[in-house]
Amino acid sequence: MSAPADVRPTLTPQLLWLLAAATGITAANLYYAQPLLHTIADDFDASEAATGLIITGSQIGYAVGLALIVPAGDLLNRKRVVPRMLAGAALVLLVAAAAPTLGVLIGAATLIGLLAVVAQLLVPLAAELASDGQRGRAVGTVMSGLLLGILLARTVSGLIAGLAGWRGVFVFGACATAALAVVLRVALPAEGPRPAMRYGDILRSSVQLARTEPELRRSAALGATVFATFSVFWTTVAFLLGDPPFDYSDAAIGLLGLVGAAGAVVAMAAGRLADRGLTRPGRLIAGACIVAAFGVLWLGRSSIGLIVVGVLVLDVGVQGAHILNQSTIYELAPSARSRINAVYMTTYFLGGAAGSAAGAAAYEQGGWAWTCVLGAALGALAVALAARRPGPRTPPP
Repeated sequence: MSAPADVRPTLTPQLLWLLAAATGITAANLYYAQPLLHTIADDFDASEAATGLIITGSQIGYAVGLALIVPAGDLLNRKRVVPRMLAGAALVLLVAAAAPTLGVLIGAATLIGLLAVVAQLLVPLAAELASDGQRGRAVGTVMSGLLLGILLARTVSGLIAGLAGWRGVFVFGACATAALAVVLRVALPAEGPRPAMRYGDILRSSVQLARTEPELRRSAALGATVFATFSVFWTTVAFLLGDPPFDYSDAAIGLLGLVGAAGAVVAMAAGRLADRGLTRPGRLIAGACIVAAFGVLWLGRSSIGLIVVGVLVLDVGVQGAHILNQSTIYELAPSARSRINAVYMTTYFLGGAAGSAAGAAAYEQGGWAWTCVLGAALGALAVALAARRPGPRTPPP
C-alpha cells in the first residue's frame, strides 16, 4: 500500500542506521573473495591474473547494474524491489559456494555484482528522506556503513575461511543477505506515487544528465580514478601477503580489513566538509593521501607495519574523495538523484574493474613495485582532476 501523496516519510535515526547497515551487508558480497584469491587460485590451479577476474567480474556486473537498474530507482517502488533483489543475490551466492570451476565462480561473481546494486538504490533514498542542511551528513553515515561493509568483508571472509574454507564464506554471505531481505521488506517506508516515466525515458534522461552537468562528469572521472587505486591495492595485497616473507593465512590477510575500516570514519567527516562548502580542498587532500599511501606501501614491501600505515592513508583518501563527490552530485538535480547516482557509480565501478585487472597484471609482470607505481600514478591523476574546475553547465537541447 502506497503512502498518501501528501505524507512524506522522514529519515529517523533508526532508519538511517538500518540503511547504513543494509548497504554494508549488501556491498560486502562484492569483496568476500579478495583475501581468498591466492587460496582459490591454488584450489583451481589458476594463475593470479585469471583468479583476479573474480573481482573484475563482480565489478563489471555491478557497473552493468548501476547503468541499467539504478536509474530506475526514481521510478521503482524500492520497498518491493529491494527485498526481491536481495533474495536473488542469496541464491547466486549459494551457486558461488558450489562452483565446480573457476569459470562458474567468475560468472556467479558477475551476477552477485549485478544484484549488489541494491546498495545504490538505498543511498539516494537516504538523501531523498534527509532534510536540507543534513543531506551530506546523512549520505556520509550511510556510506560509512557501505564502506565498513566493503572493508570488514575481508576480515569476516578471512576468519570464516580459516574455519570452513573459502566456500563457507559464500554460504555465510547467502544467509546474511536472505535475512536482510526479510528485514527490509518490513522496515522500508512505503513510497508515494512514482514519476510517470517509461524505463527508456529514464535511461535517456541519465545520459542527458551526464551531457549537461559538468560537475557530474568531473566527479565521476575523479571517482573512477580513486576507486581504481583502491582496487589496484586490494586485488593484489593477498598475493603479496600470501607469499614470503609474510606467508600469511587467509584469516591473517583478512584482518587487514580492520585497519582499512578506520578510514570509513572519514566518510562522516567528509560529509560535514561538503555541508560547509569545502569540497575542493577536501578532494585535493584526498588525492594527495593516495599518492603518499602508495609510497608508504612500496617501502613496506617487507614490513607489515608500513603496510598498515599505507592502508590507513589510502582508505582515508579514497573514502574521503568518494563522499565529497556524492554529497556534491546529489545537489545537482534533487528530482533525479537515482539517475545521477547511476551515472556516477557506473563510472566509479568501471574504474574499479579496470584497476582490478590492471593491478593483477602489474603484479604478475613486475611484482609489488609495479603495483605501487601504478597506484601512485593513478593518485597523481586524481589530484589533477580535483584541481580542475568544471566548465559551465550545458543547456539541454
